[in-house]
Amino acid sequence: MNERLAGLYRQLDGYEPFNGEEAADRRAFMGFVSRNDDCLSCDNLTGHLTASVWVVDGSNSQVLMEYHNIYDSWSWIGGHADGDADLAAVALRELREETGVADGRLAQDGIFSLEVLHVQGHYKHGAYVPSHLHYNVTYLVQADPSRPVFSKPDENSGVRWFSADRLMAAVSERWMAEHVYAKLMAKAAKVYQGR
Repeated sequence: MNERLAGLYRQLDGYEPFNGEEAADRRAFMGFVSRNDDCLSCDNLTGHLTASVWVVDGSNSQVLMEYHNIYDSWSWIGGHADGDADLAAVALRELREETGVADGRLAQDGIFSLEVLHVQGHYKHGAYVPSHLHYNVTYLVQADPSRPVFSKPDENSGVRWFSADRLMAAVSERWMAEHVYAKLMAKAAKVYQGR
């Protein structure tokens, strides 16, 4: 394993899974990182690392989502590592670039959640991208819903805040809603309950 990945591997090793799904994802994630020095690059067509943010307001009553052009659904915000092993920085950069939120801050130190996600083959910028896995690290971020947001047309066609009770009905990717977003809402509730 190269030195750039060693720090991330230690973070994964110290991460406490939230449920059985996440425990299985963590094992797969650690195995993938340990065997693939190119895991930070999209050139690895089997899979690669991505980073996402779960963005909530100060009371955890609203969640910021984007309408993802490829998935055709309201979705969390994130993107590819593109060679950068500082996945928290990647996640915050994606938040800024895709929504205009420049003052979002990590609401807790370290990894908030892990997911291994299957991505169907699709076209991006006119080129075909074959099916692959995203080894995704999620960070919990707090932002101010009164600040303006904007779309990034090559990535999304809308950005908006949802109340927790309306979010699930808006998401058309049922598996993501039931297995990922529901988990993230439950985890965020625990974090904000202790404040």
